Amino acid sequence: EVQLQASGGGLVQAGGSLRLSCAASGFAFDDHAVAWYHQAPGKLREGVSCRSNTGAIYYSDSVKGRFTISIDNDKKMVYLQMNQLKPEDTGVYYCAAGYGSVWPWGFGEYDYWGQGTLVTVSS
Repeated sequence: EVQLQASGGGLVQAGGSLRLSCAASGFAFDDHAVAWYHQAPGKLREGVSCRSNTGAIYYSDSVKGRFTISIDNDKKMVYLQMNQLKPEDTGVYYCAAGYGSVWPWGFGEYDYWGQGTLVTVSS
């Protein structure tokens, strides 16, 4: 059974930090691109960071310089270190995995999605 279990969300003040974790199981982790997506209240889900199947790292302009994605291949874990958080970072964060070469921001290219973890940034 494929699973992507996201955790680490919570309530934080603007300027603070959080570290999200995503535990993957049930698929060939090394052959997949992995990504974090953000869905703000009332808005579409948008990609914020991706690690391609070849190891390339991508960030959206809105989080570049503040968020860092990291991978532990041995543990099949994906992390998102979020610093300098802003109220507009509020929302549900999802981890996703897509087989092979995917366009980092192609929502439909990801085969598996986690259940999401809620991040609330207060001003």
